[in-house]
Amino acid sequence: MKRKIVIYQVFTRLFGNTNTTNKPWGTIEENGVGKFADFTIKALAEIKALGVSHIWYTGVPHHAVIRDYTKFGISNDDPNVVKGRAGSPYAVKDYYNVNPDLAIDPAKRLEEFKALIKRTHEADMKVIIDIVPNHVARNYEGTTNPKGVTDFGFGDDTSVEYKKDNNFYYIPGTEFQVPEWKNGYVPLGGDNPNLPDSTLVEMPAKWTGNGSRSPQPDMNDWYETVRINYGVRPDGGLDFDMLPNDFGYRDYKEHFNYWKKKVVPSSWRKFRDVALYWLKLGVDGFRYDMAEMVPVEFWSFMNSSIKMKKPDAFIMAEVYNPDLYRTYIRKGKMDYLYDKVDFYDGLKHIMKGYGWSDHLPVVQNGLQDIEHHMLHFLENHDEQRIASPEFVGEAEIAKPAMVVSATISTSPTMIYFGQEVGEPAAENAGFGSPSRTSIFDYVGVPHHQRWMNDKKFDGGQLTQNETTLHDFYKRLLNFTITSEALMGAYREIHFYNKQLTENYTHRVLSYVRWSPDQKLIVVVNFDTNDHFSFDLKLPVDLINEWGLKKGSYSLKDVLYGVSGILKIKKGEGHIPIDLKPLESFIFELK
Repeated sequence: MKRKIVIYQVFTRLFGNTNTTNKPWGTIEENGVGKFADFTIKALAEIKALGVSHIWYTGVPHHAVIRDYTKFGISNDDPNVVKGRAGSPYAVKDYYNVNPDLAIDPAKRLEEFKALIKRTHEADMKVIIDIVPNHVARNYEGTTNPKGVTDFGFGDDTSVEYKKDNNFYYIPGTEFQVPEWKNGYVPLGGDNPNLPDSTLVEMPAKWTGNGSRSPQPDMNDWYETVRINYGVRPDGGLDFDMLPNDFGYRDYKEHFNYWKKKVVPSSWRKFRDVALYWLKLGVDGFRYDMAEMVPVEFWSFMNSSIKMKKPDAFIMAEVYNPDLYRTYIRKGKMDYLYDKVDFYDGLKHIMKGYGWSDHLPVVQNGLQDIEHHMLHFLENHDEQRIASPEFVGEAEIAKPAMVVSATISTSPTMIYFGQEVGEPAAENAGFGSPSRTSIFDYVGVPHHQRWMNDKKFDGGQLTQNETTLHDFYKRLLNFTITSEALMGAYREIHFYNKQLTENYTHRVLSYVRWSPDQKLIVVVNFDTNDHFSFDLKLPVDLINEWGLKKGSYSLKDVLYGVSGILKIKKGEGHIPIDLKPLESFIFELK
């Protein structure tokens, strides 16, 4: 029987860094950097023991960097189009190699990553990496392309704004200009000693990654990247075939056969070949950045090609428009989408104290036809750290939300490295801003570093509160990956109790999960101050569906072993509940 998936997102550059200097805009020499080799057998075993099935190694493909690697055949990048000192992982410069910062020997960087794939598999976890389909670095340059592979932009007709098989959009007759820096910002914080000679010349200028058609993008545009052309004309017209309406209900094999008969734009084939290359090296799946900025027909082509090579490939994507969820899942053949809009955002409001728990069952009921495909998280590299003052300030406040995120649906659960020890992301790193662990800078991650304990990976420097939090995550996640009920049926009992149960409020949430052999009752208290005692009720029709008779049944909380009792009276279930602030129970019927 299938079990829940748990993804550990780790920012690869930061994971193994033990340097605690954290100078704003600091160099590698000043602030340090983590390596592939830091994911030792011990480190991977501890990640696995947390209850993890998949690792998303964020920032692996070779992106634009400022450091001089010319002796390894890598051209320098202009600091004016590199965000931060370390560079954005979403400005990929070479899709057929990996970030040289992550290797002990940059000349053998790909071999070092392949060794990490092997170690991860030996630790019984799957490997996920990023593919960024919407844009690439302004100075894209493949240095180790496989035979027959040409770079993005090779052969483009740069005399015109658009052509179907051009990889980029152009602004003929104009030269790219770096943004006008405002509000006191200058690249590298104004600290530019001994920088390599690396002035970018882009003639003609290209459209910027977020769609700006100006040869001088704004500093708030994605100026470090250029937009990929998928056969979408500047006026919005499409130079590719549309999928028939019924293809949302056809399998990936039929999608693959459909595209075999079509001539598709060059960019489609280039990104497909990138994905197949990484699959061949042992990667198990991909996370797609800003997937809704790319036509869904491309995803049908891309993902069906991937699934033909590896039917169990893991595919997840950013899509933030709920009206498009079903289109990208069904026609685009996505396995999983971020459940950010409505669900995560609702949990965030509840954690901050002004949201009502009533919102969550409404959202969940509205997604029942696609709930398995909606990946849950409380942190990732784009979101504020829970423990940051800008969010809620204390990691413990998220414990009930984490229980809900991990148990309300059959979908995967994702956590971000350091979340399990309450990382607050308080550093002034440079380009990155406090509250989010910087993905642009060389920086140490203090709470995570205490868990690393000088690469012993045993939590030896954690405080008592951090140790307790880590234990909570470990208990919860390990239960989720073994539970049959969490891959079974769901029903909210929240509104039933809100109507009938005294002292049951909008700061409490309850629902049930069950399979033929396991029955769970989940009840959580989101409130940081209030203690709630009430008689939780299970409706008569639910009791009948579970086949329970009049009498008493033992309950046991799967997290901490707290005992409870379910009594059936007049066909209705009754459970005495005493919930302390921020307390949760996952009661299993014995």
